[in-house]
Amino acid sequence: MIKKPFSLSIADLVEQLGGDIDHGLSKKEALLRLQEYGANQIPQQAPKKWWRIFLDQFLDPIIYILMAAAVLAFLFSDPLEGFAIVIVILISVAIGFFMELQAVRSLEALRKMGQTMVVVKRSGNPMRIRAAQVVPGDLIILEAGDMIAADARLIAVESLTVKESALTGESVPIAKQIQALTENTPIGDRTNMIFRGTMVVAGRGKAIVTSTGKYTQLGIIQQMGVEAHKERAPLEKKLNQLSIWLIWLTLLLAGLIVVTGYIRGKNLFLMIETGVALAVAAIPEGLPIVATIALAQGMMRLSKKQVIIKKLEAVQTLGATNIICTDKTGTLTEDRMTVHSMQFGKIGEEDLYHKETAFYNGLKSNPIFNKMILTAVLCNNASTTGADSEGDSIELALMHFAVHMGYDTAMIKKSYPEELELPFDAKNKLMATAHRHQGKFLVFVKGAYVSVAPYCNLVMDGKSEKPFVDKGDWRNKVDNMAAKGLRTLAFACKEVSTLPTKESMVKELSFLGIIGFIDPAREDVKSTIAVYKKAGIKMVMITGDHPGTASKIAEEVGLLDKNATPHMVMQGKDLQLSKGEYGKMNNRLLTASVFARVTPEQKLDLVTYYQRHNHIVGMIGDGINDVPALKKADIGIAMGIRGTEAAREVADVILKNDKFTAIEMAIRQGRVVFQNIRQFVVYLLSCNLAEILSVGIAALMNLPSPLLPLQILFLNLVTDVFPALALGLGKGEKDIMLQSPKNPKAPILDKRGWHLTILYGLCISLGVLGMVVYANLILQLSSNTINNMAFYTLVMAQLLNVFNMPRLGESFFVNEVTTNIWVWGAIIVSLGITFGAYFITPIATALTLGTLTVVQLELSLLFALASLVLAQMLRIVFYGKWF
Repeated sequence: MIKKPFSLSIADLVEQLGGDIDHGLSKKEALLRLQEYGANQIPQQAPKKWWRIFLDQFLDPIIYILMAAAVLAFLFSDPLEGFAIVIVILISVAIGFFMELQAVRSLEALRKMGQTMVVVKRSGNPMRIRAAQVVPGDLIILEAGDMIAADARLIAVESLTVKESALTGESVPIAKQIQALTENTPIGDRTNMIFRGTMVVAGRGKAIVTSTGKYTQLGIIQQMGVEAHKERAPLEKKLNQLSIWLIWLTLLLAGLIVVTGYIRGKNLFLMIETGVALAVAAIPEGLPIVATIALAQGMMRLSKKQVIIKKLEAVQTLGATNIICTDKTGTLTEDRMTVHSMQFGKIGEEDLYHKETAFYNGLKSNPIFNKMILTAVLCNNASTTGADSEGDSIELALMHFAVHMGYDTAMIKKSYPEELELPFDAKNKLMATAHRHQGKFLVFVKGAYVSVAPYCNLVMDGKSEKPFVDKGDWRNKVDNMAAKGLRTLAFACKEVSTLPTKESMVKELSFLGIIGFIDPAREDVKSTIAVYKKAGIKMVMITGDHPGTASKIAEEVGLLDKNATPHMVMQGKDLQLSKGEYGKMNNRLLTASVFARVTPEQKLDLVTYYQRHNHIVGMIGDGINDVPALKKADIGIAMGIRGTEAAREVADVILKNDKFTAIEMAIRQGRVVFQNIRQFVVYLLSCNLAEILSVGIAALMNLPSPLLPLQILFLNLVTDVFPALALGLGKGEKDIMLQSPKNPKAPILDKRGWHLTILYGLCISLGVLGMVVYANLILQLSSNTINNMAFYTLVMAQLLNVFNMPRLGESFFVNEVTTNIWVWGAIIVSLGITFGAYFITPIATALTLGTLTVVQLELSLLFALASLVLAQMLRIVFYGKWF
């Protein structure tokens, strides 16, 4: 592949490529090159296979513990318990598998169908071939609407403009030319090149292919995305940490009970069986199921809002995000140009789309404005007829503006038939047309001010014209508009009696004024960014576009205010540092809100930098240039409609309808999911701690065993799972988006979470052990009856424990738990299953359940209620929170 083809003359380039600018490659030579260089394809990551998705569900420490527990159950000749644990594992795995498989299928449905076709010239004849068959040296022919299939050097252009926003972030289509450029020309200014993945919006051209496949700019960027290392999801890290902690706790407690009991002279086999019971009690079998369902439910809620989540953990990662980096073009903006302001006569720069109707009516009575509208409509090749608009984005903006102001563009074109056109080109930077009207000819000109002004000797001032002597003042006006991020066009016209020639068309013009254009901010962005700020999330714009344009949009969407300090806006040239030097710019990098003129590599570096400073980083993008950063970010978010295939490929989240507000909904859902997970983890662990303490203390005190291993497993799968699942389905706190993001380093359970877990676990175990002591010493009941009473006490105490879960300070009677209908349903279902098991003989036999009197059941309920009352009283003592 040719290095820096943009800096070579056409003759030198063609010679090095062995091409032919008249006839193209021969078919034989093209075939040889296809064999030598390979197909013009970029290696893409294949969709995840179903079997890989299935196997990945087993990569969880809690699943490992459950597998070990199942093996132990089978070893101790308790196959019923072993099979029950295997079922738990399969349920958890199945839920995760089907949810992720659904996301993969949704992504596949978004993939573009069909192959891009390209027109090339081979052996002197134009022919359509598949993009994959293009080779270096091929002569490709370009027309408006073509997707460019390879990097190529232009050798001929006719008013050719190319939309490169997906690659460079530049919002305005680029006018192309064929002259050689200097070797250090940045990619955004290589006007003699076209690049794979971009699109021709107007004009025609010919180009000779310089790079294909992975050697194109798109291929290089995608390779950066492949090499970018994806961080593990925060929830995955935290659940793994919790699981590892539980493994050690399980081993410690089980070992302690076995050794202590054996030293005290108890039967070794009995103590090992008790140790296994404790191990089963310590393992929250319901945790993987409930966590998976909570994430899946969040995933399903978002899918209804047209948000595709590829992986379950991504739901919670959204909620943990504290910095969101976003591209500008097509993400914060509409990715279409609109007329923003005008300057003519005594009318200064005006934000036209925020004016009242009276102002519009006043403009339409102004003769200069009317001539500018005529110029905008007639000196224009865009088509706005039919369902679709076609043409250059600036010309389309002019046509839409004229319609917006109430002009009939079709009637204007009919009344002023075109007789002659001087098309726009990158060298002259202007366009002119001549039109017949009422026996005379009108010439209309638009283009860059520096190109139009030299041809103007008059300027319109009201209804009359005067010498154009203040060209310097108008140049300052243009510069001021450009500094505010506006693209500008100058307008001029003249009236002549005979049809001019192309050489005389643009001479002795009368200057009219300037129109400023901008790619406007999307309507839903500003309010959403305001929500992010309240939620403690920092938004950062990272774009390849012009600094002025980036700053203007940042002001409009609320990222910057008009009095923003200069250090809040940085450019790519400020980031031309080695990796080690980034640390010297800590303050500027962390406080800047806008980064303009940055390369894809610099986007990647910034995301990495934020991650190294302990931030959970989200990246929103839709272009090829966003791919590496999307891959590296903790959560990559791509647009489903505007987004490129490359961006959707590496993203974790895809907004099918491109709505920016959907991200805010997704973050809210992520926070709710994490809050629910934290809540049901406290619930599950406190219930499991109660089981451990009840069994362990009873064993050490020579009391009848309150629980048998299979009873513990039944509790963990019934009285634990259903209430925990109900907590996982909660809608969350109303003020959740007014809270700051959680510390990314903080575990699922903070210090207070562990305190409350221990407190609730102690209260439940005291209720159970109190009942065992009372039934054993006072009532002197049989061991089997005591076991059954303890079992039912624990069932009811654990169900009542759900009412300990509301956050501190909330009313005991009206809170997020008591208003959650799923909680009440879970209690009813759990009680139904528990007491229903008594009437199913095989289950009752397996659980060793016998007959209890009404009084004995009332005692169990009394001790269960006592555990809830005790927990609430201790909350008041330790945290000063009343009901």
